Amino acid sequence: MKVLVIGGGGREHAIAWKMTQDPEVTKVYCAPGNPGMKDIECIDISDHNELANFAKENDIALTMVGPEVPLCEGIVNIFRDKGLDVFGPDKDAAQLEGSKTYANIFMDKYEIPTAASGTFDNEADALTYLEAQGAPIVIKADGLAAGKGVTVADTMEQAVAAVKDCFDGAFGSAGARVVIEECLVGEEASIFAFLDGETIKFVASAQDHKRAYEGDKGPNTGGMGTYSPAPVVDAEMEQFIKDEVLTKFLKGVQAEGLDFRGIVFIGLMIDEDGPKVLEFNVRFGDPETQSVLIRMESSLADALLKTAQGKLAEVDMKFSDDQALCVVMASGGYPASYEKGHEITGIEAAEENGAMVFHAGTSLKDGKLVNTGGRVLGITARAADIVTAREKAYEATKKISWKDAFYRNDIAWRALERLK
Repeated sequence: MKVLVIGGGGREHAIAWKMTQDPEVTKVYCAPGNPGMKDIECIDISDHNELANFAKENDIALTMVGPEVPLCEGIVNIFRDKGLDVFGPDKDAAQLEGSKTYANIFMDKYEIPTAASGTFDNEADALTYLEAQGAPIVIKADGLAAGKGVTVADTMEQAVAAVKDCFDGAFGSAGARVVIEECLVGEEASIFAFLDGETIKFVASAQDHKRAYEGDKGPNTGGMGTYSPAPVVDAEMEQFIKDEVLTKFLKGVQAEGLDFRGIVFIGLMIDEDGPKVLEFNVRFGDPETQSVLIRMESSLADALLKTAQGKLAEVDMKFSDDQALCVVMASGGYPASYEKGHEITGIEAAEENGAMVFHAGTSLKDGKLVNTGGRVLGITARAADIVTAREKAYEATKKISWKDAFYRNDIAWRALERLK
């Protein structure tokens, strides 16, 4: 079958790469794709209707939508209206990520454990609530802000500045409404689950590193590195998550009449009282996907297609017991302003030891590969244990360079602490 992947980042590179491993997949297209995609035809189409027409005209059996923005804009509705199989929630269901207020109301209604919170449409009320709550506290732009609209404020000064940034337009329309949440403390984990409206299946766990700098310092980013599986999600915790989060999530989707045939990617904070939901994402995580899919041993295309067709109950996904780790290389200055257009070298050498280099923010300029994004590459390796996977990933990472590139040297530090 022929497959279309929509998006052009590291997540889509990993998804498209995994599709090419499938003997049932005869052709993989990606729109717009990126320079790192081998054996994949990249197409320069961005309009949702044109993409649906392309899928129709080229007998695409499955379309996989990577990023959250087109999902929230309703691209799935357009494809389904044309009778096409597409993996992802429709526009209404995508609001579980598109609006943090919507998600919080949903969690409260269906008794999914999460942080206490308040939602505000104006700065004065938000600051009054903030004064009553004190710090530490979490400030979130309500809408989509590319992973940058969340501030974990340790002091009142930071919290006030974060509220003012939102209402002053730092995140555009995404910050017109602000959510202020209790600051949860514990160990984070990311959970992937497929659902098709009738069935929900736990897929895999991972752990992300959101802060820009080592020791979990600095501003929040879209993610500086991941590893999978997350040791904090042991068999007992996995069962608790299935009972108290996933089952209730499916119940809520059914009760609200949402057309959700896709993946829910759930950020959790786990402490001695159990897990609480930090956020819902209605697409594969980035860079979690890189470390999860490199462990997948069953057909991704089959799982996505059957989910899109409402046949998830027939899917049996298999993952290796191996550990996988992804190190994100970023442009100097990220997540704030950064320079673009610096030549990247060393990728071929990095892949000599079996590591995969997934492109997230690259392009070709005068025949040379250059950085064009904040998060540029995801260097991913798999091995029998986390120590070896980590060594393999960092060995590869050290071979790649461009002006002002940086990365965290402590990815998987929690897993290493557990081994001690």
